[in-house]
Amino acid sequence: MKVDFSLPVRPVIQPPPMVEEVLGADERAALKTRIKALMKQQNAVLVAHYYTSADLQDLAEETGGCVSDSLEMARFGHAHPAQTLIVAGVKFMGETAKILNPEKRVLMPDLNADCSLDLACPADEFAALCDAHPDRLSVVYANTSAAVKARADWVVTSGIAVKIVKYLHSQGHKLLWAPDRHLGDYVQRISGADMLLWQGSCVVHEAFKADALKKLRAEHPAAAVLVHPESPAAVIAQADVVGSTTQLIEAVKTLPHPEFIVATDNGIFHKMRAAAPGKILLEAPTAGEGATCQSCAHCPWMAMNGLKNLARVLECSEAGKPGGNEIHIEESVRAKARLSIQRMLDFAAAEKAGHIQLGD
Repeated sequence: MKVDFSLPVRPVIQPPPMVEEVLGADERAALKTRIKALMKQQNAVLVAHYYTSADLQDLAEETGGCVSDSLEMARFGHAHPAQTLIVAGVKFMGETAKILNPEKRVLMPDLNADCSLDLACPADEFAALCDAHPDRLSVVYANTSAAVKARADWVVTSGIAVKIVKYLHSQGHKLLWAPDRHLGDYVQRISGADMLLWQGSCVVHEAFKADALKKLRAEHPAAAVLVHPESPAAVIAQADVVGSTTQLIEAVKTLPHPEFIVATDNGIFHKMRAAAPGKILLEAPTAGEGATCQSCAHCPWMAMNGLKNLARVLECSEAGKPGGNEIHIEESVRAKARLSIQRMLDFAAAEKAGHIQLGD
């Protein structure tokens, strides 16, 4: 079934300039020592996304935290006894952590760390579209604000989106999907569901180029191509594996290929190298002939997270100063958003237990 993109494509979200933290060995060591002491004093745990810096990923694991995708970050925080969750990622991840952990304090290194998908789906416009299509269930990707999640019927991650949409389709539901049009297109093609697609996109994954990828594949015939489904359809069509961040890391670890071409944020390479030392990892191209950067696949909002601003947040919090970058969500919004997330969690548990049979 061909997707009819009947909604207008959203305006391109202009990302901020890329500014990545650069530290010397002594400064890095001093910052980590200071942060670890502050975390212990404040009963805090650090959860970091795969797309953040190697420094933050290492620090999370060194201090008993976790490095994972956005949902697992929130779930880990819920199970951990720490009363303060530090979320290194983008703002919707901090909100998701707060939605699932209202009793805990949730801090972020930089509250300006946004997401192009979140920004491309304003809550009032999304609500208006839902109101205009009351015959459709609304399914939103995790990369959305708490307010959008509160208006949605279901929240999904990239790892479970196809399964949930297949299930809803089997129950006879027509769907309204937001915000990523490429992920929505992929899910629709796999599931065959009737889906009206919001027309947002991720500034990182939107940039991957199919023609340049084809050329790179020819130069590396032994490489497997790993693609995140937020990428354009012509890029996904060349993939050996299409999957979430966690699924792509697992593919590097388990597949026998000596080389991998990876079409997602290059922050994931740190965890991939740890999972499969000795494998050769190549960035999928985001630029064409003559470009100064063959692949610039890194989120500038993710790059806002660093050891320096993490230390500042904890120091402000220690001193009781305002501006500690704490996530706050109105309770009425949080409770509604929790319902849409809980449907996904309940579905995942039921499917794992064999209570939901999806077929092929």
